[in-house]
Amino acid sequence: MIFSHMWVLNFFWLLPLVMFLFVVARRKQEQALERFADRVLLPRLTQLESRSRQFVRGIIILFAAGLMIFALAGPRWGERFEEVVQKGVDIIVCMDVSQSMMVEDVQPNRLDRAKREVVDLIRVIEGDRLGLVAFAGKAFLQCPLTLDYSALFMFLNQIESDLIPVPGTDLGDAIQIAIESFDKKSETDKVIMLITDGEDNENRGLEAAKDAASDDIRIFVFGIGDPEGGPIPANQGGGFLKDDTGNVVMSKLDEHGLMKIASTTGGDYVQSMDGDLDLDKLYYDGIRQKTDAAILKSGKIKVFEERFYIFLTIAFGLLLLEGFLHGKALRKQSA
Repeated sequence: MIFSHMWVLNFFWLLPLVMFLFVVARRKQEQALERFADRVLLPRLTQLESRSRQFVRGIIILFAAGLMIFALAGPRWGERFEEVVQKGVDIIVCMDVSQSMMVEDVQPNRLDRAKREVVDLIRVIEGDRLGLVAFAGKAFLQCPLTLDYSALFMFLNQIESDLIPVPGTDLGDAIQIAIESFDKKSETDKVIMLITDGEDNENRGLEAAKDAASDDIRIFVFGIGDPEGGPIPANQGGGFLKDDTGNVVMSKLDEHGLMKIASTTGGDYVQSMDGDLDLDKLYYDGIRQKTDAAILKSGKIKVFEERFYIFLTIAFGLLLLEGFLHGKALRKQSA
């Protein structure tokens, strides 16, 4: 026998307390009645329920409570095998980790906001395989496609702006690495989720998007940042990044370029807005609507049979018996 909620069994420690309170209440009732009549006359004047009957009723209630606690713990025994099928699509998340992602035009900054959105996405994902590519001036596969979302959480937590030493933002390389990370033999629908501020320093993003489209891979873009832009924090010494003439470098969200990348592959573009679950929206209204889930995993799992109803039925029967005994005692008193 196993239990679904083993911690519920701790409530058994309350049963002796219930019994103690029952005895105390009975004793106080007797003491109150003794103030009005002699102990010998009480049975004739009040026709009280006998101690033995009250004791039996108390034991019945106690056993019923114990059985209900046992039922709430979820006792299970006996087993069967159940066929399970997990359906979904293959999604590679490409996360921009370039220095411009440290701009604070969204709170707390672009990169942290992007990571939070991906965490929220993983929590609502519906059976899809996920992978993770980090990119700046160069792209690297951080986590291959997997159904183990806890592993993805681990890799996501390791992403920082200094993860990739090559400066810049190469959207083309990120998309190409993502394309190569898919299983070419799999007939599962394939999706690239590009999370970036869109500053494509190498100007290769659109060409790579065309390659993705030729492989029937859709790109859904999550633009993070403000089109008005913001100053880029310097790596060292504080302050902001400056160009050769001493002017502060501003990083602006390039929505036009990102929209073209998305539309080239038949995907969608969404801009991050404070307070909204934008990436969830991109997933449900975009990816889920434009792709077909395929079987990613199937097999049999061992399922234990629930047996809580047995104990609830016995407890219900005991409570009916207690009610019958109590009612019989009341009828005797009124006779």
